[in-house]
Amino acid sequence: MRHTLRGVVLFLLLMIVLPGQASAQAAEQPVVRVGTEGTYPPFSFHDPRSQELTGYDIEVIKAIAGKAGWRLEFVETQWDAIFPALDARRIDLIANQVSVNDERKAKYGLSSTYTYSRGVVVRRTGDTGIKSLADLKGKTTAQSSTSNWAKVAKDAGAKVEAVEGFAQAAALLAQGRVDAIVNDNIAVLDYLASTGSTAVEIAGNAGDKISEQALTFRKDDGSLLAQANQAITALKADGTLNGLSQKYFKANVSVPDGGNADLSQGRGSRSTWEVLASTAWPMFVGLVEVTIPLTALSFAIGLVLALFVALARISAYRVLAGLARAFISIIRGTPLLLQLFIVFYGLPQLGLKFPPFAAAVIAFSLNVAGYAAEVVRSAILSVPKGQFEAAATIGLDYRKTLRRIILPQAARTAVPPLSNTLLSLVKDTSLGSVVLLTELFRQSQLAAAESNEFLALYSFAGLYYWLICVALSAGQKRLEIRLNRYVTT
Repeated sequence: MRHTLRGVVLFLLLMIVLPGQASAQAAEQPVVRVGTEGTYPPFSFHDPRSQELTGYDIEVIKAIAGKAGWRLEFVETQWDAIFPALDARRIDLIANQVSVNDERKAKYGLSSTYTYSRGVVVRRTGDTGIKSLADLKGKTTAQSSTSNWAKVAKDAGAKVEAVEGFAQAAALLAQGRVDAIVNDNIAVLDYLASTGSTAVEIAGNAGDKISEQALTFRKDDGSLLAQANQAITALKADGTLNGLSQKYFKANVSVPDGGNADLSQGRGSRSTWEVLASTAWPMFVGLVEVTIPLTALSFAIGLVLALFVALARISAYRVLAGLARAFISIIRGTPLLLQLFIVFYGLPQLGLKFPPFAAAVIAFSLNVAGYAAEVVRSAILSVPKGQFEAAATIGLDYRKTLRRIILPQAARTAVPPLSNTLLSLVKDTSLGSVVLLTELFRQSQLAAAESNEFLALYSFAGLYYWLICVALSAGQKRLEIRLNRYVTT
């Protein structure tokens, strides 16, 4: 009995001490936020079956973190937003096949090279007019606008059409909307193997220079950079990088002369229905967790702000009215996407740093307020002035007159146009991905980048949006009936 009690006590002590030690060790490990696309196979993409973020770059950075003692937090965003995210300290490093060039060396801290590849020119199958970079002069290519390959295409004299990623570029090329693409040969080989596409082909190398890829840090993060370089050296020495290279490419891309990448087996093809079935739930989760809360909160806050702006707009105080007019003019005169970028990437430079969801709510709320303020103003002005006079005769002050007399009548007029504002907001939340939110539309983009089922997935996302809008329209009708209940005809 005594031995049993000792065993129980020892077990309880272990249960208390060991988790405490583990948590203390975890607390000592720095959290490093890794920026990546999640839509650039085979380097960074989502496994179609588990939906887990994976790829060569993802496994490499995990191996580096193991050597350096980091705890990783992955932040997925579009390529054109990934460097602003690093500059605004939203992420700590970029692991997304960032090519080394002089401009990036001057502005950022670049790690030791962990991937060597070469650029290739991709054309529509049979287009013998394009064979090399020299043939791109005067032609149109599709590239991520801030990528190194966009600069290569521009230097060759091509006009560059901006796209989000290679999958979209390949679709434009196959459809005849652009003439060529310049990109990494490994990404192109992966696309051809995984899709089985015969619509595009590699025309030739984009010059003789070997492209080097590195992790990207801010200049002032020298300690993280040094740790990464030390880890990369160790991973090359112990064969880890070679093993990962062989796993994905059947060649060692971590050295300049490691052989030609072989991606002929691809990642296995899936039918359209299999793609939709595996994506339906993640899209629904994005809808419930991000799209709907973002819409509801932004509209509620925006509507309150709109009321105050509308009252200021019709105020007898010229300064107040002028400020309201200026606010409305700025909001309606600038793109919503620009407003999102200013709030999320610009304000941190002034010391105002908001989490992604909060930043999106602020931007969307201000946008709603700018448009809805004029709706509310016109609805208030539609109420006959005699209503104000009648309220004054029975002793109601301005605030009570608004609350009890004017606003209830104005609501009947304002509901239809405000409902349009709400429906637009539902769809505008699809821009949330630029501020690192994985909402409904972003989930469809992730799946489309891996499967290239653009029509099916984007149509399915459209179905989700349409169903929400139908439900809101039904609610609008019921609200109009309720507000008109005591109106005489």
